[in-house]
Amino acid sequence: MAIKMGYYHLDGAEVYNTETELGIAIKESSVSREKLFVTSKVITNIKDISNAIDISLKKLKLDSVDLYLIHAPFFASSDKELQKAWAEMEKVKQSGKAKSIGVSNYLQAHLEATLKTATIPPSINQIEYHPYLQHGDLLSYHAAHDIAVAAYGPLTAVTKAKPGPCDDIYASLAKKYYVSEGEIALRWCIDQGIVAITTSGKEERLSDYLRATTFTMTPKEVKEISEAGNQKHYRGFWQAKFDKDSQS
Repeated sequence: MAIKMGYYHLDGAEVYNTETELGIAIKESSVSREKLFVTSKVITNIKDISNAIDISLKKLKLDSVDLYLIHAPFFASSDKELQKAWAEMEKVKQSGKAKSIGVSNYLQAHLEATLKTATIPPSINQIEYHPYLQHGDLLSYHAAHDIAVAAYGPLTAVTKAKPGPCDDIYASLAKKYYVSEGEIALRWCIDQGIVAITTSGKEERLSDYLRATTFTMTPKEVKEISEAGNQKHYRGFWQAKFDKDSQS
């Protein structure tokens, strides 16, 4: 359904257990492979990355993915383990099985450890990102090291964390731009140069989200949401890995 509606960035992972279905959808679509941007992630088989990518490609029925990510850093108990895994990721890129490689859920300490020995730096870090989880100075660190940012859970302030200090702002901006509050949430990420990743099983909602590409908010409006968001903390994923009040 998503491909049919014009969503060509397909975000998968071995742990989602949907790679086989995603591969079927790609094969059955009328969209050429060159137009699709396919991402997969490794975590279950993190100890054998070279085999993990082969398994994912077989399920996806592809020769390569556009982006391959380490799904999370929490498998590692030392910098050396992070560095060893990244060295294996570099081999995946060098083999041509992934056009680009990156990470997900990495904090600054994880990135610093990885970059110490990397010959190919991570191209992107996919993190939970929304007004109620802005990660302090992490985005500035990404910018300083030319690492792109992708946001998962960008709709959290609209879908999971109500009521909150952003509610009235979202409602006002949605009225101003004749869009939904969800589209305002997506645009807040996009206007910061962040790739917004979302999902839905409803065709109407997927159609609506495409409108987020048709308008731009002012820098003042983006800042207003950011400042309001800092008044509340909410983490929707990986809660067990962080202290309750951690903004990391």
